[in-house]
Amino acid sequence: MNDLKPSRREFLSRSSGGLGALALAGMISELDADSHNPLSARSGHHVAKADRVIFLYSTGGVSHVDTFNHRPQLAADHGKSITASRWLNKSGEFKRFLVKPRYAFKQYGQNGTWVSELFPHVGSVIDEVCVLNAMHCDSDGHDKATLAAHTGSAQFARPSAGSWLSYGLGTVNQNLPSFMVLAPAAPYAGAQTWGSDFLPACHQGTHVIPGKEPLPNAKPQTFDVSQQKMELAFRERLNQTHLRQRAADPMLDARIRSFETAFGMQREAPEAFDLSGETEATLNLYGIQRNATQGFGWQCLVARRLAERGVRFLELIDVGSSNNWDSHGNMGDHAPLAKAIDQPIAGLLTDLKQRGMLDRTLVVWTTEFGRTPFHQTADHAGREHHKHCFSSWMAGGGVKGGIVYGQSDEYGIRAAEDKVHTHDFNATMLHLLGIDHKRLTYRHAGRDFRLTDVHGRVVNEIVS
Repeated sequence: MNDLKPSRREFLSRSSGGLGALALAGMISELDADSHNPLSARSGHHVAKADRVIFLYSTGGVSHVDTFNHRPQLAADHGKSITASRWLNKSGEFKRFLVKPRYAFKQYGQNGTWVSELFPHVGSVIDEVCVLNAMHCDSDGHDKATLAAHTGSAQFARPSAGSWLSYGLGTVNQNLPSFMVLAPAAPYAGAQTWGSDFLPACHQGTHVIPGKEPLPNAKPQTFDVSQQKMELAFRERLNQTHLRQRAADPMLDARIRSFETAFGMQREAPEAFDLSGETEATLNLYGIQRNATQGFGWQCLVARRLAERGVRFLELIDVGSSNNWDSHGNMGDHAPLAKAIDQPIAGLLTDLKQRGMLDRTLVVWTTEFGRTPFHQTADHAGREHHKHCFSSWMAGGGVKGGIVYGQSDEYGIRAAEDKVHTHDFNATMLHLLGIDHKRLTYRHAGRDFRLTDVHGRVVNEIVS
């Protein structure tokens, strides 16, 4: 933050290299949590409404007019021609034809929020959700829009939102990484989406690939606990001797202390991923089978377990089993993709609420952009990229539930009322965690950077 002392800033800048993300992120010492520990828990700028974030990301561009943005006029005017030059960034008379939603909508919850038949389970918990139907962003290219959704910049690699939050608040559990990514594969833009860039490497996301051994590097080299303790004690004596000869190197001190808690990481991480103690009722809630080690239900349940154990930022990337939401050729692709995440998401919100965690856990769902409500022909089966309007939502963590904020025009072509830009989305997320997005800065290359660049406003209308 911009009110940190220069000595700390210098230390953080120097500590950006060295150990791998898992070692640095997960094994910084929980002893002496002082200014030399970049992951020690810190307070924000104001009283927080949430302690952690679970960030659900559906890669490929989910169609808003087929999911959460009910546009009956689009259905009524199906086949009508429009001049789409403005939306295509082209000059001249580029005509397109309106294409009706492919899925029926139904009202859910006390306020009658419209949700398509793709998400009946999410519809059943919609009273916990604030739907944002006037989202918009700066790019309709996958890589750039994905990068912007995660880092606030569509043009350059920048630290991800999870890295910024880890940098700003640290972690309450020194035995686990502060920022973890549960994903079978990276989205568009690759590992940059969870990278720390110029922030210290300890704030980089730890990528966990679902499977039988999600954290293979956390296994101890020996099963003899007493022997391992003896080895660690011996290494500690050597490290301290080495440190006394180089006392002015704070990066070395942090590196040494990171190894001191390796034993704690080995003990806690495997237990967090062990679902054997979960009840059948809980597994059924997420729609997963006993002994499952992958799938979005597994990702959601593990996220809840990691959130319980103090992980600050969890991202769950929904990449689909064989494709993603980039439905250029056939909007029918949305059906199996939605089915794979609908029950797990609803199960996550329900489980968090039952455990008394939802009030302090901010759950967000988003995608990089929407899809065009029009096409070159009215009978085309797919939709193209669309940056001018899309849908996202937030739940828990100080957000007003059961409301819809923002409206598009009658066809879902442009965000028209109470618009929310990607920068506003990030500013609001940080605000709910107790952080002023304008004050969470890091000096790099001669200037102060922040997640929201020089933009963004907190959408106070959705804050409870």
